[in-house]
Parts: sequence; structure tokens; C-alpha cells
Amino acid sequence: MKLDGTFLWGGSIAAHQTEGAYNLDGKGLSVMDMVTRGSYTIPREITREIQSSKYYPSHEGIDFYHHYKEDIAMFANMGFKAFRLSIDWSRIYPNGDEDEPNQKGLEYYESVINELLKFQIEPIITLYHFEMPLGLTKKYNSWFDRKTIHLYLRYVRTIVNRFQGKVKYWITFNEMNHLDPQTEVSELFTYLLAGVEYTKLQDSKQDLATIGYNMTLASVKAVQLIHSLDKDSKVGCVFGLSPSYSKSCNPDEAFLAFQDTYRDFYQLDAMTWGEFPRYKLNEYKKMGISLDITEEDEKAFQNGSIDFIGLNYYMSQVSTLKENKEDEKSYFGGYVNPYLEKSSWGWTIDPVGLRYMLNLLDRKYRKPIIICENGLGAEDVICDDGKIHDTYRIEYLEKHLREMKKAIIEDGVDCFGYLMWGPIDLISASTGEMRKRYGFIYVDKYDDGSGDLSRIPKDSYYWYKSLIKNNAGNI
Repeated sequence: MKLDGTFLWGGSIAAHQTEGAYNLDGKGLSVMDMVTRGSYTIPREITREIQSSKYYPSHEGIDFYHHYKEDIAMFANMGFKAFRLSIDWSRIYPNGDEDEPNQKGLEYYESVINELLKFQIEPIITLYHFEMPLGLTKKYNSWFDRKTIHLYLRYVRTIVNRFQGKVKYWITFNEMNHLDPQTEVSELFTYLLAGVEYTKLQDSKQDLATIGYNMTLASVKAVQLIHSLDKDSKVGCVFGLSPSYSKSCNPDEAFLAFQDTYRDFYQLDAMTWGEFPRYKLNEYKKMGISLDITEEDEKAFQNGSIDFIGLNYYMSQVSTLKENKEDEKSYFGGYVNPYLEKSSWGWTIDPVGLRYMLNLLDRKYRKPIIICENGLGAEDVICDDGKIHDTYRIEYLEKHLREMKKAIIEDGVDCFGYLMWGPIDLISASTGEMRKRYGFIYVDKYDDGSGDLSRIPKDSYYWYKSLIKNNAGNI
């Protein structure tokens, strides 16, 4: 059975992982421009200043800045219906607080959007995908200061005014839900999401709650603003979500699994319920955390409900009350499920978990859902025949898409698109590697910075092209 002909097939990228050109045409430094290359075993390093002895992958990325026409043409040849990309805030307002935007930055993104429209590819724009101007972290201490909310909204207004009529789908933030006082947040991910270093927080639980709240408030205000500027627009937010399964049928452990799963939902609740959730405020009170919630804030929550939910899904995990020696910690919290295979980077592979999460979101919120990220990072090799035979990626995607189809056709879930991460090889956010490849398109670029940046379609490129042509009727 095929999916509906209006289903949005495509892919997703982020500016800091692809664009490069970090110091060209008036762009300022973003927080990601200060993060070095790492690996699966070696953490990425955050530096205060750019050091000539260190390698910063975002500085060149895959040079999408100069190759976007070639790349979009390759996406179009696959039959893409939609393409999600982020706008780098620091390319529009180099320090975040200038009086006027950088026109060359606006012109660049307009050219990219026009190129997508030329091929009838729907642009889906993420307004914040780990790309905070570095200047805002130094002057306003990132999202601690409500002034940052004001500056973010001014940036949003600039972008929407420029591209309204060309862009229908807007995404306010990517994966802000990973900031939570109950979670041990890594140095890197706190920095990616909010531009602050976890180990330098004075009161980590209070600070994470404050940052998370201000980002949530910024999102609901952005929704209201975009709707006022363009009544035809649809505004969503993207959340990285994964189910946590109970290790046993112990009721206490089952409740722990419930808590671990729902820990990432409070911001989504705030963006759909019309208020910041009372259960979260109660939780904060028990932890000695306080939030400054004004009457104006409350009105913003009432009027800033998102139109759709963006889901990033990669894995699931296990919750347990009693850790055993054989239990392996999972990448995003909890423990590794022994019933599941793992990728070369230790991420569990759980296609059924995608169906689980789609159903949970659909039944809880009754809002349209678009899968914004799902994919497999692997070490691809160019074979003697000059081709990349990534059968493992095809198998991974096929299994997940079958479960997505079941959710849509059998379960009645309102899912209107699938955007694979990332359709072209790019810099891994977690490790800074090129070796960890996701794409349908191979980019000749390596961890030492070498490579001629040529593009080569992999076997999965032709598989996805056939899948789109048949609207998944062939799986």
C-alpha cells in the first residue's frame, strides 16, 4: 500500500554541519564555530578563542555555501518533496544584537530557497539549530537573559518578513527538550543547545530550568509572531524523543520508565496546552527551583500553540531500578536494550520505537507530525568499482519506514512527512567527524580536513529515489 501523494519525502540538514564559509560575507561567529573535532572516544573541545593548532569542522563543513545548487539538483533528481535546513542566526545578525541585518546573509538564504522552489521542493526552515551568535553568550550570557528572547524574536521577524510567501513551514527550535534539571546534561550538548558550558553553571538545576523556560517562552512568542506576519504559515518545533522501556515488569520500574520517557515532554506540553505545565512547576518546587512567570508570559503560552510537531527519532533505551555489571549506559540516558542491535557509534536500532513514539504523540496531542530526523551514521567506503554499497543504511531505513507506514495506515497517525537525516554526508554534531556518514550522497571530505568535496551518489541514493517514486508502496 502506498502513502498519500501529498506526503513530504525529503531530508534535513543544519547550517553548522554543512555550510562552512564561517567568516565570509559578513557572517559572525556562532557557538559551533568554537567546537573542535572529536571522535566516538574523544570528546569535542569547546575553546574560548579560535586556536590555529586545532581543527574546527564547522569552518568548512561540506561547503554547502558554494555547492548548494549542485546538492539541491541531486535532491531534486531523487524526487524530494521537501527539504529542511537551518538558518544560521550569526549569518543574519553577526553578533546577535546589531541594529540592521547582514544583507549578504539574507541574499544567500534567499538564493537557496529560490533554488528549492525552482525544483518544487518545499523549504522547511529551522530558525534555531544550535547556531547562537557567540556574541550573545558573551554579552547576555545566552538564554539566561530575557534580552536574548527579544533579540531572537527580532531575528525571526527579519527572516519571516523576508521569506513569507516562499516558506510555508517554520520550525522555532531544534531539540531544546534535552535541557532538563533532572538529566545529567553533557558539556557538549548544553553548549550545543544553549551556548553555555555545563561545568561552569553555578547552580546547574536552577540554571537549566531557567534556560529551558526562556527558550520555551521564546518559542511560543515566535509562533504568535509568525502567525501575525503570515497567516498562511505553519509553525512547529522539533523534539528529539525516544521511548524508555522498563527492564522488568516491576511496577516501580515501569513507573520509572514512564518518568524517563516523559522527561523530554514538558516543553512540548507547554507549546500545545496553552500553559507551562503544572506538573513541571510542582517538580521544580520540590527541587527548590523557581521561575519568574509573568502575566505576559501566561498570555504568550495561551496564544503560541504550535501547528505541528517535528520528531527526531534515533533510538530507545531501558530504565532500571537496579544497575547490574552487564548493563551498558545508553548515549542519551538510561541503558542499552540487550534485545537490540547497535550502530558502530553505539546507538541502538529500534524501528518499532518509531511507531511507538508516533502513536504516543498522535494520541496525546492530536496534531500533525513530521519526522524531521532519522538515519544511520556509518563508516562508508568507496569500493573498487568507485561506488558506495551502503546496504546497511537501506536496511535501517527500510525497517523504520515500514514501522512509520504501519503507524500511518494501520494506526491512523497523522504523519505528513519524512525528512531523513542527513541526505548528504555532513559533520556529526556529537563527534565532529566526517567518518560518521549519514548521507545518500558521499562527500569527499575527511577528518583531517582533506578531500576535494566532490559528491558521489551511494546505492541508498537510488533506493530512496525509487521509494519516493512509489510513495513507499515498494516496502
